[in-house]
Amino acid sequence: MTTPTLKPLRGVRVLSLALNLPGPAALMRLKAMGARCTKAEPPAGDPMFHYMPQAYATMHAGIRVVSWDLKSDQGQAALHRELARTDVLLTSFRPSALAKLGLDWRSLHRRYPALSRVIIVGAPGERAEEPGHDLTYLAEAGLVNGMDLPPTLFADMGGALMGSEAVLQAVVAQRASGKGVNLEVALSVAAQWLALPRTWGLTLPSGSVGGAHAGYRVYPCKNGRVAVAALEPHFAKALCEAAGIDGSDRRVMAAPATREAVAAFLARRTRQQLEKLAVEKDIPLYTLPA
Repeated sequence: MTTPTLKPLRGVRVLSLALNLPGPAALMRLKAMGARCTKAEPPAGDPMFHYMPQAYATMHAGIRVVSWDLKSDQGQAALHRELARTDVLLTSFRPSALAKLGLDWRSLHRRYPALSRVIIVGAPGERAEEPGHDLTYLAEAGLVNGMDLPPTLFADMGGALMGSEAVLQAVVAQRASGKGVNLEVALSVAAQWLALPRTWGLTLPSGSVGGAHAGYRVYPCKNGRVAVAALEPHFAKALCEAAGIDGSDRRVMAAPATREAVAAFLARRTRQQLEKLAVEKDIPLYTLPA
């Protein structure tokens, strides 16, 4: 017997004005948690629809999408009809833009005391008006190395997770007090949260998961690459035994000679051989093409 998927937001109405990635990605998660989600877009639509239709379709599956010009009387009327039956408003406008639309927190809370607002901004507090994007927030957090772009949009997706978490917090608070709350989610803060392991030194080159441990690295193999994650002592011991290395002393995994020996062992084997070895010796690894 399978357990039904938990729907903690069943019956909660969320209205989103957030465009591009963080807001829609958060809304996608809220829908999965049972919320009744409506997304209001300007007449020109969401930019994401134009430059990545597949991503837009994935994030908006099952979401009610409406088109409103919030600068017009008709758009404002439609907005406030929806707000009157909404539990949480999700936005990604700068505070100054929200104020021009009459969506500043003081005005909203006075008119809809039970409504909560979750506002996604680039940087917190007084910096919320500053222009920025995922790349600049990652750079500020020390997560951009060299000239290569990061492999994914960490700040945006981390901000989406924090946005959905904030909606959960708002719902819990509203149910306890009967009043709405205002919560801010900053993408730069999301980047800094993701950067904590590096701040602690864990992912620096001298850190155990930054390359210093011979069992936690990416190595070339005969027909590709292999990501080895033999970090715990029993995994490291299994890797050493397979490579013919004396791994009885835990300090051996930090020795350059061990990294060289593991590299030589892996370089002589194909991806298929290593995948078989992983099963036989219970070694956490994943092979990749060259």
